[in-house]
Parts: sequence; C-alpha cells; structure tokens
Amino acid sequence: MAIRGILFDKDGTLLDYWRTWVPINRQAALQAAGGNAALADELLRLGGHDPATDRVTPGTPLAAGSFDDIAQAFAAHPAIPPASTLVGAIERTFCEGGAAHSTLIDGVIGTLAELKSRGFRLGIATNDSADGLEASLAPHGILPLFDFAAGCDSGYGAKPGPGMVHAFCESLGILASEVAVVGDAIHDLAMGRAAHAGLVIGVLSGTSGREDLEDFADLMLDNVNDLVGRPEFRKS
Repeated sequence: MAIRGILFDKDGTLLDYWRTWVPINRQAALQAAGGNAALADELLRLGGHDPATDRVTPGTPLAAGSFDDIAQAFAAHPAIPPASTLVGAIERTFCEGGAAHSTLIDGVIGTLAELKSRGFRLGIATNDSADGLEASLAPHGILPLFDFAAGCDSGYGAKPGPGMVHAFCESLGILASEVAVVGDAIHDLAMGRAAHAGLVIGVLSGTSGREDLEDFADLMLDNVNDLVGRPEFRKS
C-alpha cells in the first residue's frame, strides 16, 4: 500500500540533538542537584549522558525518554527527592531551553516543504511535552507544515506505545499501513512497529548508531533529507 502520511520524531530527527539538548540536559541536572556540580554529573550519568564527553547513550531517558522518565532516573540517586517533585521543574527547563537552543538539522525546512508539496500529510510525535514541542519548533516557523503534532502529554500515551500513530491516522482518515514512521531512536521505531505502520525508518542523525536501529527498521537513512530521493516518497 502506498505511503500517504509521514510521522516524524522531533529530537535527533528534525532537531539537531547535540546542539539543542546537551546544554539543556546539563541545566536540568544542575537544577535537580540544587547547584551541586558534582552531584549534577552523577545525575547526568543516571540519565544516560556522560558529562566528560557529552555523549548520550541511545535509548536512555535523556536520549529518548519523557520528563517522567528523566525525573525517575534522577530520583534513583539517594540525594535527590522523589520523581514527582522534579517533573515540573524539568519540563520548564526543557521548554525554556528548547526555545533558546533549538537548532534544526540542516536542510530540514526544504525537505518538509518538498514532501508537503508532493501531497504527503506530515506529523510530529515526540516524548517531549506538547508545550516543549511548541517551544522548540515555533521559532523556526515550520509548525504550519504539519497536519498533526503530539507530545507525551497530549492524551495518546508516550513512545514506544502506538497511541500517537493511531491518533495521527484517525485525525487524517488514513490507515497505519499508509504511514511511514521516522525516528532516530528505538522508541520511535518500536512505536511504528506496535502500530503496524507501513514503513518504519531509522535515521542516523541523533543518538543512535546503525547497529542500534537496523533490527527495528525497514529502511535506514543518514537523515530525513534522504527521504526526498527515495522511491517510496515520489509525488503522491
């Protein structure tokens, strides 16, 4: 069945993960640690971010998790309060930081506009909050290109559950088998698989390597800009 809709992850897929989120991860950890830099480094490690190298382990809370996931990772440290007391501050830090630091992957605007012109319906599904999605993408003026956008708190559940794919399909009147799910993390591809998406595409522009994604993906690309040259995405 032909692809009619493309549902994109946000961070590492549309946004440059490293330039956008590394400084925000550090800020969130420092805030949770009450300004204690050594403790903040310990929290970063618990979240999957190596403070010495700024590399982030694929699939960890700071790579692909929701704010609840990040709060739970930080709260695993005995010096940190329960996760429920951290979530609000973490979300505010990420929303404010997203607005200040968000950087698109080069070429993304042109790629999205071209896919839109070819007749594809476009959506975003992220484990960021809906407010965080707005904060990090609105400055780039690309939200009008999308027919659907959902965060982990939009009422459809979080990845790797299938809810955001189902909501995308329902809002546009298309079948899951007509949707391509595109993302840089196992969470993204597992969501596509759980929803029985027609095509599950891994991109190597985020925190994951080929070896992390290839068992979950139908197709592997360097980044989303490669979509326009694929036969699956010719003019519909």
